[in-house]
Amino acid sequence: MATYSLKSSTTQASEISLIALVLCTLAFTFTGLFANAQDTDRLSPSTQMTSTDSTEMANAIAQARYLRSIYKTDQAIELLYGLITPGAIESEVLSEIAECHIQNGEYEAAEGIYYMVTSQNPDNLKYQIRHFSVLIRLKAYQTAAETGRKVLALDSIPAIMTLTGDCWNYMESYDSALVYYNMSLRHKPMNESVVSKAAKIHLGRQEYGMVISMADSLLALSPDNKTIAPIKGLALYLSGNYKSAITVLERQKELGNSDYGIHFNLGQCYWKTNAFGKAIAELETAWQIDSSDVNLAYTIASAKAEANRPFESEVKPWLEKALAMLEPDHTVMSRIHQQYGRCYFTTQSRWDDAIRHYKAAYNYNPKFISALSTIGYCYERKKDYKTALEWYEKYLALAKPGTSAYNFVTDSIKFLKGELFMEE
Repeated sequence: MATYSLKSSTTQASEISLIALVLCTLAFTFTGLFANAQDTDRLSPSTQMTSTDSTEMANAIAQARYLRSIYKTDQAIELLYGLITPGAIESEVLSEIAECHIQNGEYEAAEGIYYMVTSQNPDNLKYQIRHFSVLIRLKAYQTAAETGRKVLALDSIPAIMTLTGDCWNYMESYDSALVYYNMSLRHKPMNESVVSKAAKIHLGRQEYGMVISMADSLLALSPDNKTIAPIKGLALYLSGNYKSAITVLERQKELGNSDYGIHFNLGQCYWKTNAFGKAIAELETAWQIDSSDVNLAYTIASAKAEANRPFESEVKPWLEKALAMLEPDHTVMSRIHQQYGRCYFTTQSRWDDAIRHYKAAYNYNPKFISALSTIGYCYERKKDYKTALEWYEKYLALAKPGTSAYNFVTDSIKFLKGELFMEE
């Protein structure tokens, strides 16, 4: 139980001391409420009773529930406190008080009361479930998961299995989450929400075969499911089965599923199969749905560059969109400047622009050492042999000997030294 108040289960007092503490608190509140009451005739006579007679108690609780239903929770709480007999644990009354606190958004107070009630009534399914739900609202996931296990020991309820799995999922304890998700699916195998949650864990672990298997089990009974089929399409794409992924995702388009993920993943699949026209069309459609993803802007620029689209009119505008919206991320910034430099280098022969972007790419990502040799080559093409030599030597100081790039730069240095000697 989370550490929220003196009523919390994390108190080190014994159970008896905790109960006494809560009763004293209730008695104090009861006294304060009635000492300050100025308008006692606003309640019917039955609301002022303190008798424990079962019929009168039931009537009073019913009236408190009515008051809560019309959002007069303060009056309901006042009434319910009046029903508590000193030295007794009126679980139903305390539960109703907790529900009033929940309705008021006072979850910590409700949690403390439900802890006491469930301690006295460990086999009461209703109280355990209500305690469980309050803990989830408080994001006390560890205690909620333990309480979920207690609930499931009393009754196998698929919804509780799923929520307990969610608690473990929030805590990134994915193995435990899968245990409860799979438990839930054994009871309700067509629960697409649970299949989706479990599948996303497997996707994160790159267990694509497992995702496809899970999806197929549900799709066998619901072939065009708009939640699960796209997940299968994504798993097929990530596993490199692009043609099968295209088949699944195109079918979703035919069914009217125009989600961002459908178009984005189709675009990626078409790009991987060199269908650049279709790839660009799908990626740009995804952009129309969600223009907040900097990686999508970069992806469109890269696809257009690979398709040899005109740099100035088609590639550059997308790179500039990416730069304009980018929150500084050195890896992404390096990739963007790499693409700028590559286009200026390979299609424009604009050596100064290429140098500027390759230097920026290297500054953002010092592991990108091939930028050093490219910068050297650009200076060589500018016939600035001395500067080219400096950059080539920077590359050799970091590169692995024996590679083709290393050998190329070594040969270039020999050539440049010869040219510089001749100029002297």
